[in-house]
Amino acid sequence: MKNPFLPVIATEFVKTTDEAGVELQSPGSETLPYWRVLQGVLLLAGALLVGVLLFQPAIGLAIMWNVLIPIAPALLVMAPGLWRNICPMATFSLLPQSLGFSRKRLLSHQWAGLLGLMSVAALFLIVPLRHISLNTNGPMTALMLMFAAGIAVSMGFVFEWRSGWCTSLCPFHPVEKLYGFSPPITVKNMRCDSCGKCTAPCPDSTRSMTPVITGPSPLARWVGHGLTGGFVGFIFGWYQTPDFHGRIGAAEIIAGYLWPLGCAAVSLAIYAASRKWLCRSKSAHNTLVRVFAAAAVSTYYWYRIPALAGFGPYPGDGLLYDLTGALPSWAPVICQMLTTSFFAWFMVLRQRTNASWMIRPAFDH
Repeated sequence: MKNPFLPVIATEFVKTTDEAGVELQSPGSETLPYWRVLQGVLLLAGALLVGVLLFQPAIGLAIMWNVLIPIAPALLVMAPGLWRNICPMATFSLLPQSLGFSRKRLLSHQWAGLLGLMSVAALFLIVPLRHISLNTNGPMTALMLMFAAGIAVSMGFVFEWRSGWCTSLCPFHPVEKLYGFSPPITVKNMRCDSCGKCTAPCPDSTRSMTPVITGPSPLARWVGHGLTGGFVGFIFGWYQTPDFHGRIGAAEIIAGYLWPLGCAAVSLAIYAASRKWLCRSKSAHNTLVRVFAAAAVSTYYWYRIPALAGFGPYPGDGLLYDLTGALPSWAPVICQMLTTSFFAWFMVLRQRTNASWMIRPAFDH
């Protein structure tokens, strides 16, 4: 695999298919370095964000939690491959590979299941921590980002290409798989110029990827179903508590975690019962996964968009710009109806594209 920072000259790709009919991508004669430049720019932007969080925390927190994060779920629904191509943390995690320092170990199915469990655990740990500290503490948020970057590059030192971080341990990756199962946009893979089969199944090139499509590891399957069923409740519960200010004690920590984890358990129980009693076919089960994914992203925007404009349940929390004096009180309801209707149509009712996030590169023989 080539150094993603090298200015390669080409952008044409020849498409073929493998024995299973999956479309392959192989480098053509000319490839312009636009994606490489964009990856580098975003990596620099990530480093600058850490600096702003440290030295101008109010600005950094607004950019991080009230601009970047609210965009992310919609981006994962519409074009997860685009995000995978430009993610700064992914670029950072590939540095050992690019510089020739990686040990390039292949990830076993057992390790893949364990790292997948750890990624979901990290997601469920970090998100409630926002109420307790991260939403109001710029240096703490910067420390979290630097800690994640350190783990990402460490995984790159040990495991082959993207298998250790991007497709396994990254806390963002489970949400990519949950939301990105039917993208209208499939992009060229600008991370891998050949496929070394470092991860099976590869989330980037598996059609209609979801958390429940895994390798043979039973642990990975349990983790996938747990995230699918529990995430909508987790999001709902997270919005039932405010950001905590001042001294943080046991009561705040318990409340910060009890609400999202408790509601996640309830939605997971509903998912498990529905899967057992209502899903008599693979098609019915796929529909159930889509319904819970759509419910999760709809619940997020149900609360998040009004909060950005000052209409949230807790004044000041998640505020980007106060529009309460300019918009009528019923404006959030209209917004909630529109976003929920859109995601219900796009993720459940719309004809599925059966697409992958990216075009698989030609295999490295």
